This record gives sequence, structure tokens and C-alpha cells, in this order.
Amino acid sequence: MVLVTHNFDDAVLAAVLHHMNDDHQADNLLITRAFAGEGAGTADIAAAVMTGFDGDGGVWVVTAADGATSEVRVPWPGGAITERSEVRREVVRLYDDACVALGVEPRPHE
Repeated sequence: MVLVTHNFDDAVLAAVLHHMNDDHQADNLLITRAFAGEGAGTADIAAAVMTGFDGDGGVWVVTAADGATSEVRVPWPGGAITERSEVRREVVRLYDDACVALGVEPRPHE
């Protein structure tokens, strides 16, 4: 059996990406610093922009202090998703997990 990744429609992608990149720039940075992996120079990540997501995880482009860019893909902690409402749950969970990993006090969720 082949599992197919769920792809969200363009309107959902645009809304979530706008929200993450306009309202949660610091969260993007925390998530990528926590989950980029050893080879990505996580302490050196100076900026992060969420550029996409699908049913399996989120995608960010990170910029290092020296200006080099790379793509970071982070799987959803709860596994594959198919509904727009699940995107928020998984991003919040990534944020919370990133705070734990980096020793940062998380802010309360609205």
C-alpha cells in the first residue's frame, strides 16, 4: 500500500503562510533552530520563513548569519494530517517542543 501525502489547497497554504510569516516570525526561528538538525548550523540560523507545508510536515527556508540559505523540513509531531484545523495544532506543538528543546519559556496560547 502506498501512502499519499495530503496537499492543502492554495487558499489554505496562503492563509497559514501569511499568518506564520507575519505574526510568528520568532516562532519560525525557534522551530527551525530546534529541528534543523546538526548539519544545519542551528545556532547560526538568523532568520526563518515558512514556505510551505503538506500533510506530513512544514517547510522553512532558513538564512544563516553569513547569508547562506537552506531548506528545512520538519515533520508534524502528531503524524500525518489532512484538515486545516490540524495545521494549527501541529504548529503549536512544534513551537512547544522547540521551546522545551531550546530551554525557552513558551508563551501562553490564545
